[in-house]
Amino acid sequence: MLNPKIADHHLARQACIYIRQSTPAQVRFNQESTERQYNLANHAKSLGWIPEQIRILDGDLAQSGELTTKRDDFKTLVSDVAMGQVGAIFSLEASRLARSNKDWHRLLELCAITKTLVFDGDGCYDPSDFNDSLVLGMKGTFAQAELHIIRARLHGGKLNKAQKGALRFALPVGLVFDGDNIVLDPDQEVQGAVRTLFELFEQESSAYRVVQRFHHLGLLFPRRSYGGAWNGKLVWGRLTHSRVIGVLANPSYAGTYVFGRYQSCKKLNPAGEICTQSRQLPQDQWRIVIPDHHPGYITRDQFLANRKRLAANRTNSEILAGPAREGHCLLQGLLLCGSCGRRLSVCYAGNGGIYPIYDCTSRKESTHHCFSTPAKPLDDAIVQRVLAAVTPVTIKLALEALNNLEAGDKAISAQWGRRIERARYDADLSERRYEEADPSNRLVATTLEKRWNDAMQRVVELEVEFANFQRQTMRVLTPEQKQQILQLGKDFPRLWKAPTTSSCDRKRMLRLLIRDITVVNDPDSKLLHLQVRWQGGATDTIEVHRRPKRADAIRYSDMFVAKIHAMAEKYDDQEIADQLNAQALTSSTGKPFTLSMVRWIRFKHRIPGPSLSPGTLTANQICERYGVSRWVVHYWIEHGIVSAAQRKPNTPYAITIDDATDRRLREWVANSGHLHPSSPTRAV
Repeated sequence: MLNPKIADHHLARQACIYIRQSTPAQVRFNQESTERQYNLANHAKSLGWIPEQIRILDGDLAQSGELTTKRDDFKTLVSDVAMGQVGAIFSLEASRLARSNKDWHRLLELCAITKTLVFDGDGCYDPSDFNDSLVLGMKGTFAQAELHIIRARLHGGKLNKAQKGALRFALPVGLVFDGDNIVLDPDQEVQGAVRTLFELFEQESSAYRVVQRFHHLGLLFPRRSYGGAWNGKLVWGRLTHSRVIGVLANPSYAGTYVFGRYQSCKKLNPAGEICTQSRQLPQDQWRIVIPDHHPGYITRDQFLANRKRLAANRTNSEILAGPAREGHCLLQGLLLCGSCGRRLSVCYAGNGGIYPIYDCTSRKESTHHCFSTPAKPLDDAIVQRVLAAVTPVTIKLALEALNNLEAGDKAISAQWGRRIERARYDADLSERRYEEADPSNRLVATTLEKRWNDAMQRVVELEVEFANFQRQTMRVLTPEQKQQILQLGKDFPRLWKAPTTSSCDRKRMLRLLIRDITVVNDPDSKLLHLQVRWQGGATDTIEVHRRPKRADAIRYSDMFVAKIHAMAEKYDDQEIADQLNAQALTSSTGKPFTLSMVRWIRFKHRIPGPSLSPGTLTANQICERYGVSRWVVHYWIEHGIVSAAQRKPNTPYAITIDDATDRRLREWVANSGHLHPSSPTRAV
């Protein structure tokens, strides 16, 4: 018997069977619920819908009903209802359609407008009817409340179990469960890889350098596979930077049980949809922290020191001093600007970037520039202060450093040994499998034989690689070399200046001694005040003279100009240049003096030439007295009209003018046809 609420216009439209389960585990293991939802199609047939009009929407299986994100079939259902193409919606219960009141009431409103029926396990509802709409609204509210109650119940159980340190979660590589206890992985190769990572970070203080050292040494790092055929198995591969950061930031390696490192939060994506993301919480906001819960690879103090070192290595913050890097600037990361308080950056200029410079720009987005200075004067001043302040390194420290080097090499060699031992185990296992196979079954025997050969070949290749590593990388020190190292340990300045000490090593030494250096620029006195703050808390101030500008560097001093002025009263320019060279003096650019240099100095500083004897004039003075050009004066000299003499060739003339010569020249000028075209030309 048909339901009285079903009309002909309902049967003329589609009947949509909406199928959904919240998680992949429910779809996989709770198949009875899935089967019950698919059987709703038979219920629709019994109510009068023909099979062609019955549409099954099962694309939202394994998707939560809390949000519409990733629920494409639900969006399709809503759009078809809004277009009036759906006569009835079949669902096992209201929570299958939506657990959000916003989505549920939106669907009900559209169903009421388009006269669409809603069927669930309790009966048929017409959303256009007030009573049915009220019941459906209450069911949606109960579904959302049920979701909250279930979530709170599950989270409370997890939190209670985590407070006892008994809640299980995926352990990082190197740690495994032994019953209910967390223990170190019994695989020695895995333990060696994890310990090597922590030891290299202790030496290098940089995650990137740990990756480089692993690659350079030919070491691999394990990761545990989850899901699929490789679920729970170890996969060995190249170490990556993200893996190093993950290992160093994981407190489980310090024997600490932590719950609540991450928190889920809802955000709007670029499409405007609500999505759930997880974010990492600061260490002081972790919900549960149980120190010394299980064995670890490092202590808690080492874990905190590693976290602090990683934070200091960031280059996108104002945290000093950053990791020690390659480069000639020894104070990289240690300098602070005394004006704006920001860290000074390093740049290279001149001839392809061979001159290092410390530069301060108050903000990257600002054009304001505080100052910049060459790196060498600052580096030299700090190095001299450090060498004078640090006492010679004792033999005990040198022995400890030597022992650390040897221990590091032994640890790496042991890791290689474990890797070869695992390869031999795989070869022996392949051999046993081959021997246990039925010889008559050639298909299986051939495959096992090939695996055995491949395993043996892998052992040979690893042994060759290990031999090359020992020959090229392992540091085998002779007694004589150890004695040399001990001798270097007694003399810190020699250790600092040794050619084998890299710039990176020197930077690490400075970071052990100096916390930061504030640079105060004094433009008036051309001084830089370096306020050094040592690691122990003491402070020191060093003054460094700024390198003068090029124009100031090549400018002659007032004393030298006065010397040229005194010499110019007695000597000509060539004689001045000869005397300066005889005194072993050089120009401001370090070159011997020439005639042109002396002339330029006299011209620049307006220094007159040698004074003339009484009654003599220069050619310029003759030109000014008689109003003629230099050509006329030289004509008079060449034709003997005036008496002139030179002290040396190419030197100015000293012209003698008496009263008779003066009258004759004035008459010449007055009667010259060239100077006065209207007057007749007369010759003297």
